[in-house]
Amino acid sequence: MTTQTIEEGATGVQTFHQRELDAGRLLLQCCGACSRHVYYPREGCPHCGSTALEWKSFNGLGTVHAVTTVRRKPADGGDLNVSLIDLDEGVRLMSRVDNLAPDAVRIGQRVQARVQVKDGRGLVLFDAIEGGTR
Repeated sequence: MTTQTIEEGATGVQTFHQRELDAGRLLLQCCGACSRHVYYPREGCPHCGSTALEWKSFNGLGTVHAVTTVRRKPADGGDLNVSLIDLDEGVRLMSRVDNLAPDAVRIGQRVQARVQVKDGRGLVLFDAIEGGTR
């Protein structure tokens, strides 16, 4: 498997976002006009059309909206979960809950975002908060 890298001199919101993840930083865009958070990164606010988007840090708390288990052979890394996470800031991300067995992740479970950097590439993962449900 190959790892994609960002070309030297590349620009744009997706590139900025990935560089921040690669540095271990988790940021969301927030619209200066309507104050709503935006994810995935983009040039204009999907809610009001403004281009006044700013990058901001956030608490990373969220709730599992949906989850499925992807079955894989142990030789291929074993099973994993794919989860849709609703962040408290009002956006939804697709990721996985990393600190539980794939079958143990539940809808409504509270989770905390973190950035895992592996081979220089940042990835947003979530950890379940003990006993947390909404």
